[in-house]
Amino acid sequence: MYNYAKDIYSKLGIDTEKAIDTLSKVKISMHCWQGDDIGGFETVAGGVDGGLAVTGNYPGKATNPEQLMADIDVALKLIPGNHKINLHAIYAITDENVSREKLEPKHFEKWVEFAKKRGLGLDMNPTLFGHKLAADGLTLSHPKKEIRDFWIEHCKACRKIAEYFGRETGQPSLCNIWIPDGYKETPADRLGPRLRLKESLDEIYSEKLDSRYIIDSVESKVFAIGVESYTVGSHEFYMNYAAKSGVCCLLDNGHFHPTEVVSDKIPSMLAFADKIALHVTRGVRWDSDHVVIFDDELKEIAKEIVRCDALNKVLIGLDFFDASINRVAAWVIGMRNMEKALLFALLQPNNILKDYQNNGDFTSMLALSEEMKSYPFTIVWDEYCKRMNVPERDVWLDTIRKYEQEVLVNRR
Repeated sequence: MYNYAKDIYSKLGIDTEKAIDTLSKVKISMHCWQGDDIGGFETVAGGVDGGLAVTGNYPGKATNPEQLMADIDVALKLIPGNHKINLHAIYAITDENVSREKLEPKHFEKWVEFAKKRGLGLDMNPTLFGHKLAADGLTLSHPKKEIRDFWIEHCKACRKIAEYFGRETGQPSLCNIWIPDGYKETPADRLGPRLRLKESLDEIYSEKLDSRYIIDSVESKVFAIGVESYTVGSHEFYMNYAAKSGVCCLLDNGHFHPTEVVSDKIPSMLAFADKIALHVTRGVRWDSDHVVIFDDELKEIAKEIVRCDALNKVLIGLDFFDASINRVAAWVIGMRNMEKALLFALLQPNNILKDYQNNGDFTSMLALSEEMKSYPFTIVWDEYCKRMNVPERDVWLDTIRKYEQEVLVNRR
């Protein structure tokens, strides 16, 4: 079957072997917080139960570092390729009661040990939520300087941890800042909070760290529950800040208006930026973080990355949390779908389609684009999984069911 698919694609000048090899080198950052509903391991006074609302109560949530790492291991055995783990600050592993602004690389040594044994990279996120100093929904833009200073110091600490990750793993660590700041009602002052945020970010990035080991990024959002009327860190704010300050702009495809698509933003950003970052998720109405499925927008995101020859320019991470289904399965579904989308994109006759467009032959462009949807891409996907020594098709679910019965249902 694979030789048949290989031959079919070759007639369009598409090399399936090259596509498989290219995909095998792509690293996707798998978010740790799917495994425990963004709970984290924080016990210090001031930390408040992890932070964001997660729907569902499926049995088997990880409750400590050992369980979370065991779940990650099961997921990775079912996901083709070699990837990265995306951490939040609240996942520090320590017996100390450490306030967030006092976090150090030593509090993440066990994660580095875990990653190095498996050849994984590590990414980092400051946790600017789930804390008494974020209880009113304001952090880096807060009117009170002492509160802003706390979060500035926290972000500075996380940048040093990210640099440590990059140095230890030999893979650059993305350190991404997202804040929940905004207002439920229409504000009387839109500029003031953004000027305070800009000043805070300037202070955070005032220390120059080694770019071989850390990539800084900022992440926007259009609105959220409780901040429906105004978000300080809007896309326009961060896009301009990133361009002016030389940091990376991160696009979360669940953080925009439902009629906006990140796939269209990717080539626009790449026209001006050397690198951009993605949090790939699935927005449903006003919730931004459903499990990634193999839908049209995911395929378009992947196609734009490949069409723009930007696999080495776009840093791909996933960001969703669902406690209504098996949490380990959610990881596997999302990661495999992201890779499927990239493979689908790598198996498109992009040069032919571009020529049709440039020559004004939109009939042929549309016709071929539609025909490609029924090409035997799934056969190539099966071959890729086989070569990566992971289960093909839905066979992987047997491992999840067995793990659930033997391990997850016994957790308390």
